[in-house]
Amino acid sequence: VQLAESGGGLMQSGGSLKLSCTASGTIFRYYDLGWYRQAPGKQRELVASISSEKSVTYSDSVKGRFTISRDNDGNTVYLQMDSLKPEDTAVYYCNAQNSVVHYWGQGTQVNVPS
Repeated sequence: VQLAESGGGLMQSGGSLKLSCTASGTIFRYYDLGWYRQAPGKQRELVASISSEKSVTYSDSVKGRFTISRDNDGNTVYLQMDSLKPEDTAVYYCNAQNSVVHYWGQGTQVNVPS
């Protein structure tokens, strides 16, 4: 199983980016999916999650600004990030999990200069 993130980059404060994570080697629809991020010197934190039944959760820091969605037919999960802030700067990781396994992508860098 491989997860491949894309869509990161440099964006000014207040701008938007959309991250994508596409899976290969598995049937995506049976997994709970999430986006995590890790800023320099900080622990990895959960940003948003979407269950196999499409129930969503968000961290307080991104609620109202970020939107997670999934396309099961395309084996892809998205993270729409609006109103970006400098504190959103981090490496963003895609995660897929069920009761048995966790899979991680390699990460994509998001930079929002202050």
